[in-house]
Amino acid sequence: MKKKTVVYQVFTRLFGNTNTTNKPWGTIEENGIGKFSDFTDKALAEIKDLGVTHIWYTGVLHHAVINDYTTYGISNDDPDVVKGRAGSPYAVKDYYNVNPDLAVDPSKRLDEFRELIKRTHEAGMKVIIDIVPNHIARNYKGLTNPGGVVDFGANDKTDVEYDVNNNFYYIPGTEFRVPQWQDGYLPLGGEENKFADSKFEEIPAKWTGNGSRLSQPHFNDWYETVKINYGVRPDGSKDFEELPQEFAQKDHKAHFEFWSNKAIPDSWNKFRDIALYWLDFGVDGFRFDMAEMVPVEFWSYLNSNIKIKNPDVFLLAEVYNPDLYRDYIHKGKMDYLYDKVELYDSIKHIMKGYGWTDHIPVVQKGMADIEHHMLHFLENHDEQRIASPDFVGNAELAKPAMVVSATLSTSPTMIYFGQEVGEPGAEDAGFGKSSRTSIFDYIGVPHHQRWMNDKQFDGGQLSTNEKKLRDFYKRLLNFTISSDALMGEYQEIHFFNKDHTEGYDHRVLSFVRWSEDEKLIIVSNFDADKSYNFELKIPEDIITKWELKTKEYSLVNELSHGDKKKLNIENGIGSIKMALKPLESFILRIEE
Repeated sequence: MKKKTVVYQVFTRLFGNTNTTNKPWGTIEENGIGKFSDFTDKALAEIKDLGVTHIWYTGVLHHAVINDYTTYGISNDDPDVVKGRAGSPYAVKDYYNVNPDLAVDPSKRLDEFRELIKRTHEAGMKVIIDIVPNHIARNYKGLTNPGGVVDFGANDKTDVEYDVNNNFYYIPGTEFRVPQWQDGYLPLGGEENKFADSKFEEIPAKWTGNGSRLSQPHFNDWYETVKINYGVRPDGSKDFEELPQEFAQKDHKAHFEFWSNKAIPDSWNKFRDIALYWLDFGVDGFRFDMAEMVPVEFWSYLNSNIKIKNPDVFLLAEVYNPDLYRDYIHKGKMDYLYDKVELYDSIKHIMKGYGWTDHIPVVQKGMADIEHHMLHFLENHDEQRIASPDFVGNAELAKPAMVVSATLSTSPTMIYFGQEVGEPGAEDAGFGKSSRTSIFDYIGVPHHQRWMNDKQFDGGQLSTNEKKLRDFYKRLLNFTISSDALMGEYQEIHFFNKDHTEGYDHRVLSFVRWSEDEKLIIVSNFDADKSYNFELKIPEDIITKWELKTKEYSLVNELSHGDKKKLNIENGIGSIKMALKPLESFILRIEE
């Protein structure tokens, strides 16, 4: 039976950095950087032992950076169109190579990444990398393109705003101008640099990544990127054949066949070739950035091509509009989407103290038909760190939320490196401000560095509480990837207990999960101050479904194996005496 998947997202350049200087806008020499080689066999074994099945190496592709790599034939990037000193991983400069910052020898950077993939596979995990289809760096330049591959825009007709086979949209007769800087911002924090002159040559100007059609984009636009043209005309109409509705019910092979005899915009083929290149390289899956900004027909085309090559590939997409979820899953052939707007936002409100647990079963019911496809997380590189004061300021508050997030459905679970040791993201890194670990700058990640312990990767510098927190994550995640029930049935018992159980309220959540061989009762207390004592009720219909015959069953708590409870059945209804401490959860398995 297939088990749950756990994704460990790691910001690749930050993982192995032991430098603790953390100077705002610090250079690579001042603040340090991690390398591919820092993911040693020991480091990977420890990540695997945490309960991880897949590693998402974020920021691997060669994106715009400030460091001078002209010795290696790489052109310098202009600070006026680079965010931060280390650069955004979502402004890709060369899709067929990797970030030279990450290599011990930049001339062998592809070989070093290939070795990392090999080590990861040998450690028993699969590799995910980003593909960013909506936009690329303004200064795109492929140095190691395979034969027959030409750069984005190389064959564009630049005297027109739009052509179906142009890779970009143009503003003919205009010159690009960098934004007006705001709130005291200056590239590189104001440090002198010969390229930081408020100029960047681009004639004619192109549309900006977020869709801005201004030749001088706004400071808050994605001004460091240009938008890719997928054959969507400027008026929003589609210059390609639309996918018939019935293809929502068809498999990837039917999608592949549908597109095999159609005229395909050039950008579609470019990204197909990129994805297939990285599959050949050894990558096992992709995380697609801002997927909803790209037409669903493209995803049908790309993902069916990917799945024809490797049916087991892991495809995760960033989509935030719930109205589009089903289209991107069924027509776009995505495996998984972020469950951000529904589950994450609901749990965040509960953690912050004003949300009610009543909302979670409602969200889950609304997702019932696609629940397996909605990846759960509490942190990623875009979201605030749980331990940041701007979120809840206390990593312990994640415990009940993490139990619910990881056990509520059959979907994958994702954690962000450092989350398991309570990383607060408190540094002022430069472009990236505190509450999120910076994706734009060279910076150290203090709690994570204490776990690294000078690259011994043994948690030797962690506090007692940080060790306990990591152990909690380890016990929880390892249980989830071994459990049959978590890939089986779900039913909430929350509202039954709200109606029938004295002392039970909206700061507690309860539900059951089961398979033929495993039956679980999951209870979480989201309150940081209040303890609960009540008799949890198991409704009659569940007792019937589980075919429980005797009057008493022993329960073992999978989060603490020495902890046992009793399930008593009377008049067809089960009851369990529960004493829940603040932030405590139980995953109770029936011993039969």
